[in-house]
Amino acid sequence: MKIDGNTEIIAHIGFPTFAFKAPKIYNPWFQASGINAIVVPMGCQAADYPDFLRTVFKLVNIRGALITMPHKVTTVGLLDEVLPTAAIAGSCNAVRRLADGRLQGDMFDGEGFVRGLKRKGFDPKGRRTLVVGAGGVGCAIAASLAAAGVLEMDLYDVHIEAAAGLAQRLVQHYPSMSVRTGAKDPAGYELLVNATPMGMNDGDPLPVDMARVDPSTFVGEVVMKTDMTAFLKAAQARGCRIQIGSDMLFEQIPAYLEFFGYPSTTPEALRAVAQT
Repeated sequence: MKIDGNTEIIAHIGFPTFAFKAPKIYNPWFQASGINAIVVPMGCQAADYPDFLRTVFKLVNIRGALITMPHKVTTVGLLDEVLPTAAIAGSCNAVRRLADGRLQGDMFDGEGFVRGLKRKGFDPKGRRTLVVGAGGVGCAIAASLAAAGVLEMDLYDVHIEAAAGLAQRLVQHYPSMSVRTGAKDPAGYELLVNATPMGMNDGDPLPVDMARVDPSTFVGEVVMKTDMTAFLKAAQARGCRIQIGSDMLFEQIPAYLEFFGYPSTTPEALRAVAQT
């Protein structure tokens, strides 16, 4: 891969860095596409992060930053502008510098999830949805589903206050959408999302009673450790259409590229060159 004085940098900031997957996807695609840019892992611990984020954006050849754990939530309070999806999610995983020097952030986990649904022929607009899990990724998915026009959304989390806080933020931005909390009976929904780690391994307790899931329900997963989680196996056994967790990753990268001002691409093109 060519690196020279014209190479643009995308900082990939988090800690620890050993599990970072983005460089193995972006960099082969940049090389194959003839784009003189590179994603660079940057290990930064929490205490140093606020100063580091501002400092790294003083580089004249930085194009943007990918933000991962443990900094997604902290980032929201460090920016000059937070776009609606990140504001609802309460976390941010992409930052860019605007022409006037201000730092602007957004969240793309949910966008990747929604793009995956649409590419599979499922449009969330006007649908009834149950999202189980109101942590970082659950909040991001709920925000993007709201932006996509979901009609009714039920939120469930074992931490009642987390679901309630997310519901409040959603209603502030999407007052016409019906949002409820506290129930997780999956019967009657058109879309069911597992945004928890539950069901990662065979034998784990499942996030909902899968015997209550309608065969017509589209079922989506966020866990990426394995494609066919116990949750998805149970959904498939019910006859449901499914979306695996890694689809969210590959579907959100085109959105990142667009955010940073690069040409977009397809998940298929990314998978073809990825070194993961």
